Amino acid sequence: MEELLNEIVPQEELEKFEKKYAHELELDGEVTIETKFEYAMCLVRSRYTNDIRKGIMILEDLARIHADGRRDYIYYLAFGNARIKNYSEGLKYCRAFLEIESNEQVRSLEEYIKKQNDKEMAKGMAVAGGAALVLGGILGLGIALAKK
Repeated sequence: MEELLNEIVPQEELEKFEKKYAHELELDGEVTIETKFEYAMCLVRSRYTNDIRKGIMILEDLARIHADGRRDYIYYLAFGNARIKNYSEGLKYCRAFLEIESNEQVRSLEEYIKKQNDKEMAKGMAVAGGAALVLGGILGLGIALAKK
């Protein structure tokens, strides 16, 4: 799963769908659902966090207005959120997908997100523990110096 999450969309592909999106918007003032989805899929596979966030916003909009593609939108919402380390949202979308249907790839993504989330929590606790030790040391030193 990590390999899939680290796969970056080729810049040419992203630019192709960005141009298609902009062209439709310029011509009609609206973009087709298909073009929005293609562009959002590229964005969530981008190397840039801002692109991924933009893709997530488009997918959230699509999930709200187009029920027929909801399954695919939810998968890419989980995928995009996992890529930007927004694990709680990623898990939420994995679970929503799995309510619609059972899927090994989504289960694998869910397990990956859980493991990464646990790692992040362990890092956070280690940093907090280290900070508490430093603070305790400083307080102890201050008390010892004050007694002199």
